[in-house]
Amino acid sequence: MRLRELLGSPTDVRIVPIPHDCTDGFQGAFWRRPAAYLDPASRAGISTLVILGDRAEPGLARLKGDLESGVWAARHAHLMDLDKIDLGYRLLITS
Repeated sequence: MRLRELLGSPTDVRIVPIPHDCTDGFQGAFWRRPAAYLDPASRAGISTLVILGDRAEPGLARLKGDLESGVWAARHAHLMDLDKIDLGYRLLITS
């Protein structure tokens, strides 16, 4: 891993699973509660959505439609059985 080389010391990489009820409010926190992305207060705490601004609106509109129609629930029903998920967040520990 290139980052390990840049750090120049032994590095331990640990997966940081995100629990379904995570309250931090970062982008990955609402993976099992997608309606939170439609809440302006929740979006205000997600830097990616803040940076996107109005450009996020088409995707949010699709999400809203999918939630209202049940498409999201049908497509992602398997997520409801998970207590946590690996969304790619990693913790690097060096000495």
